[in-house]
Amino acid sequence: MTSYERAARTLDPPWPFTGRESELDLVRASLGAGRDGLVVSGPVGCGKSRLVAEATRATGCARVAGTPAARHLRFAAFAHLVPETASLHGAHRHLSGIRLLVVDDAHLLDDASAALVHQLAVHGRTRLVVVTTEGAPAPAAVSRLWTGDLLPRLTLEPLHREDTARLLAGVPGGADLEPLTVNRLHHLCQGDLRLLRDLLEALRERGLLSRVDGTDTWAWRGPLPVTATVRERAAKVLDRSCPGERETLERLAFAEPSPLDPEREGFDPHTLEQLEADGLAHVDDGGAVRLAHPLHGAVLRATVGRLRARRLSRTPDHWGPALEAERVALLARIGRADVRTAAAPVGEWLVAEDAPLPAGYAAVRARYARLRGELREAAAWAREGLRGAGDDPACRRELALAAAQSGDVPAVPTIAGGRPHGGGAVTRPEAAGPPGAAEDDAYDAVRLGAPGRAAGRLTGVFAAHADALARGDGEALDRVAERLEARGFLLFAAEAHAQAARLYRDPRDARTARTRAVTLARRCQGARTPALSGLALGELTARQRQIVDLAAVGLSNREIAEKLTLSVRTVGNHLYSAYARLGAGDRGALPWLVSARGACSA
Repeated sequence: MTSYERAARTLDPPWPFTGRESELDLVRASLGAGRDGLVVSGPVGCGKSRLVAEATRATGCARVAGTPAARHLRFAAFAHLVPETASLHGAHRHLSGIRLLVVDDAHLLDDASAALVHQLAVHGRTRLVVVTTEGAPAPAAVSRLWTGDLLPRLTLEPLHREDTARLLAGVPGGADLEPLTVNRLHHLCQGDLRLLRDLLEALRERGLLSRVDGTDTWAWRGPLPVTATVRERAAKVLDRSCPGERETLERLAFAEPSPLDPEREGFDPHTLEQLEADGLAHVDDGGAVRLAHPLHGAVLRATVGRLRARRLSRTPDHWGPALEAERVALLARIGRADVRTAAAPVGEWLVAEDAPLPAGYAAVRARYARLRGELREAAAWAREGLRGAGDDPACRRELALAAAQSGDVPAVPTIAGGRPHGGGAVTRPEAAGPPGAAEDDAYDAVRLGAPGRAAGRLTGVFAAHADALARGDGEALDRVAERLEARGFLLFAAEAHAQAARLYRDPRDARTARTRAVTLARRCQGARTPALSGLALGELTARQRQIVDLAAVGLSNREIAEKLTLSVRTVGNHLYSAYARLGAGDRGALPWLVSARGACSA
């Protein structure tokens, strides 16, 4: 097993700005003429300050920040801008020449600084961008900025899993993490980017990343590294002083996420009620008890002694029935043609603990992920099954199908008539068993543009897809795509939109369908199927292709202009035209489109 090592000095470069493109546009719009500014709020570590820094880069703004240690000092945040002895009126006058002021950590401002910010907002001559943490107590003068309708408020949501994966993939000098490790990091951090960076650095420095056999990716298995940041985030459970509560927390850490019967397991109901009231335990609709934050269980499992961990750890007798219940539930959802996100934590727990995973379960998890369009994740689950079982046919098949849909194989299987196989979708969507051989997969024929081969062999939304394609009805295909997306079939939805784009005569309708297809395909972890190939073949001029290629590798409009001896405006105009022809909604789609074009022309 190969360990990943990285010198600490290589971890200094800032992480790429990822996943906040629409929010970035909103913040920049708030800085325009006639605008008073904006309040940006969100949970700890979600990237609020970085977002504002990106939006105000090169604007010549003044910056202040609140700090916990200085909350008792008058005008502490403005010490570099106004005299300490100034009155509120005098401080306001000192700032009269500032047109843009960024206030970071506004919830930590001293009362005088908070009052000054409020007055600046009331008078409106200084544009304000105020950053505050969601749920943290803030001075009344700060909270009145949005409750009093002085400034609009933008509340950031945690990064989605796809954006977290993009962020980790773009980390300077970073290892290429396999999907199950990305999922684990995303689950533990819950959108806390500071914690995410801290954990990744700890994994590198301590050599806890291991190369996945046969790939260029790295995996993290085993206990959580307990860093200073991890301890800080888990202080609520680690600092619990009541012995009975700490005992219950530790037992929950080793029992979750299996369904629990507190009375049978010997838990004190009153202790559980107290932990639930304090926001440390959670009871779901099925009656299962678990810790409220995923990080807490991982921290407790990593910090108990070895003997106690051995006594509390689950055995196959404990997790076996729960794992089988997950497998059956996932198969039932496939049978109902519903592959939306479903909780299946037992398998994830086993993978995280580096425990052997039954091949039958791994194959079903791989199939479920593949049907959702999560192709790299599907391959990762299949490899987990092969790691424990050696050469399981179902896992081998899922691994091959995920590779085929990702365009990672030079030649893919074919269906009858010599057409390339679309990737083994769903032979009979209403059946819960495994799909048949590739050449018998009726829905693949629809995905490949031959709906006549599927006549009478499909039901539900899949039959509707075949019918719409057979009639050449672009609007009906778009409606089918929306139904597929609602059921979790993101890749199939992208393909239906792509087929619709080819059928529309109105360029505007075609462009809309193409944009929807690109948006969905980008979420499908490198999907490269025949139905999507046309998305990357928009009719660009030679100059447009040149500019798009440079933009796709991260060059700004100004850098492209300097490289090609063009004006920045000309570069922007070419990119705008390219977006329209390619169906790209934003600059972030270009890397996918460029790589897809290369894959299709290879």
